[in-house]
Amino acid sequence: MPVFEYTAKNATTGQILKGNLDAQNRDEVVGHLRKNRLLLVSLREASKEIKFSLPGGGIGTRDVVIFTRQFATMINSGLPLVQSLNILSAQTENPKLKDVTRGVVHDVEAGNTLADALAKHPSAFPALYINMVAAGEAGGILDTILLRLATFLEKNDRLIRKVKSAMIYPAVIFTVAFAAIAVLLIFVIPVFRSMFESVHMELPLPTRIVIGLSDFLRSYWWLVTGVVGGGSFAFRKFSNTHAGRRKVDRALLAMPVLGDVLRKSAVSRFTRTLGTLVSSGVSILDGLEITAKTAGNTIIHDAIMSSRSSIAGGDTIAAPLQKSGVFPPMVISMIAVGEQTGGLDEMLSKIADFYDDEVDVAVSGLLSLLEPIMILFLGVIVGGMIVAMYLPIFGMLQTVQ
Repeated sequence: MPVFEYTAKNATTGQILKGNLDAQNRDEVVGHLRKNRLLLVSLREASKEIKFSLPGGGIGTRDVVIFTRQFATMINSGLPLVQSLNILSAQTENPKLKDVTRGVVHDVEAGNTLADALAKHPSAFPALYINMVAAGEAGGILDTILLRLATFLEKNDRLIRKVKSAMIYPAVIFTVAFAAIAVLLIFVIPVFRSMFESVHMELPLPTRIVIGLSDFLRSYWWLVTGVVGGGSFAFRKFSNTHAGRRKVDRALLAMPVLGDVLRKSAVSRFTRTLGTLVSSGVSILDGLEITAKTAGNTIIHDAIMSSRSSIAGGDTIAAPLQKSGVFPPMVISMIAVGEQTGGLDEMLSKIADFYDDEVDVAVSGLLSLLEPIMILFLGVIVGGMIVAMYLPIFGMLQTVQ
């Protein structure tokens, strides 16, 4: 989409404004300026620049948190909106966030609301962020909303890191284990095989099994690679469909220990997100829709959207959540009490705080359970292969004695 540089005059104050706008054509730019009560002075298509970006140069949650906290402090201190954004664009260390902030400054100077300006950069500011900022602008409490946003982002990022740490640790260990097994089968076992063939001895069954696996992997590595690659591709295609994603997510939630971690983290994210939105003045219907998009699990997404339909029909939130079978009875009961007493946002925040601690306990339990399982796995597989290859050597020693 082309970028147009424009100069316009405020019809009321006569102030001259300059900015950039992504648009399909010139007419769209003119229409946008008229909508914001600006008189066009000049307009031209910006020259296209080739920009190179280094890997890992995205906008992380930590960057957005720092941006939000500093922004809230400046607004609370009485600095004008545009001046605060200019300061942020000058001092931020992330080059992409710097460019985004400059774009937001141009849009705000052109007469857009802050929420509309931020909405043009979804890679940095998600729908939850935009809706809360819009509510803060409408209620005149933008600084309070920004501080609340920064706190929410920090807690949400901490929760995601906890769950990722529980998933990454065993994945790395098992990857290293399979790599070690492959090295043994491809490079080490053939050496023993040649040695045993030279002495023409009868090999024990475990040794013959390991040598057979080594011969198969060396001869048909292309078949193994094709099966693994094809299986991964088929699973990815299947999980990209709605029905497939539902089955995968349901299976994950049903797993003995990992499912408990995922369920509790989903409950914590749902209650904190919805509580933050509702307490910030976002309508319950919009809040549920935004929360469903950030659920990260289609089972929970569908349960939240069922609650949204229930409220739109005049019913409660709690009933559809209970039917889903995903949310614990305590959560359903506390949400029902919050609806009845009018303190839903406070009740949701209490649930989120409780389940943050529960996620800590669940992650610790998962890791403590996985450690002996991984040790047992490595001992049985790798140790078993080594013992199988040394069995003939032990037999030779006994024969010599």
